[in-house]
Amino acid sequence: MNKKTKYALVPVLLSLVLLLGACAGKSAPATTNEGQQTGVNSTSEQQNQSGERLVKDALGHEVSVPANPQRILASYLEDHLVALGVKPIAQWSVGDGKSVQRYLQYALQDVPTIPSELPYEAVISFEPDLIIMDSAEMASGDKYGQYAKIAPTYVIGTGKNNDWRQELLAVADILNKSEEGRKVLDEYERKASEAKAKLHQEVGEASAAVLWVSAKNTYVVHEQLSSGDVLYRDLGLQVPAAVKEISASATANWNPISKEKLAELSADYLFIIKSAGITMEEMKTDPIWSGIPAVKSGHVYEFGADSSWLYTGVIANGNMIDDVLSSILPQ
Repeated sequence: MNKKTKYALVPVLLSLVLLLGACAGKSAPATTNEGQQTGVNSTSEQQNQSGERLVKDALGHEVSVPANPQRILASYLEDHLVALGVKPIAQWSVGDGKSVQRYLQYALQDVPTIPSELPYEAVISFEPDLIIMDSAEMASGDKYGQYAKIAPTYVIGTGKNNDWRQELLAVADILNKSEEGRKVLDEYERKASEAKAKLHQEVGEASAAVLWVSAKNTYVVHEQLSSGDVLYRDLGLQVPAAVKEISASATANWNPISKEKLAELSADYLFIIKSAGITMEEMKTDPIWSGIPAVKSGHVYEFGADSSWLYTGVIANGNMIDDVLSSILPQ
């Protein structure tokens, strides 16, 4: 997910235009290209006698972080919080609270929602004792000053697409859970490494693509962002030429793919996130879809828009790995 357009990207049907700019992706290591990942601030701190820590965020603000914050607001960073065993006071949503990160609801089902744009009145109503933001855009202009009047406000990232690994560790550091954060990340790396080895043994240098199909358009994931980062970087599946070409000039997590490019998609495996649109039977008879190797061989796997495939984070990505293994490997 451009990352901060991301705030509405992800929820597909309700905020399609926003999602495409954002869905953001936190993925590959830091680079300077706008469509790739950018750096996340590493916390430098001082601690006073009350236990509060004075830390400097990605934008250079000195933030006094409570010793043991209890009412944390970290919109669109909930994946990291849940992985660290922390429950926020409110969770990110769009569409008047109708769309949330469904894959996290096992931990957040009783957590009230807050609009993705974080209206000041809504933030005040939750009385947070710590606000964490994942991009400079969210704190642009006079926004930071307004939020900082409500509670200590820490901005993690400086770019549009933060490296989710760095972001996880930064959140853990802010919350005095650095050890837990490293443990969670190490477990993910082991899981990804083992899955990569299994896939290579079973399918070798097979290629794959992820498509998001809505009622009117079809989008392909950026090769270095969101689920693309998982498939190609973490699991070692090959990137089809059409995906490489689109990603080369793209800055969003999800980018439109034309019918011409779709017909050229030489993917051995196809993962489809559906919010509406074409059925499997229609794919088999449609001349554009039916020419894709994955469709010809029956290697097409569908997931709903309520799955983790439109998001990113250690939990989201771990779920994707499980989905890939259960789809491709013989049961």
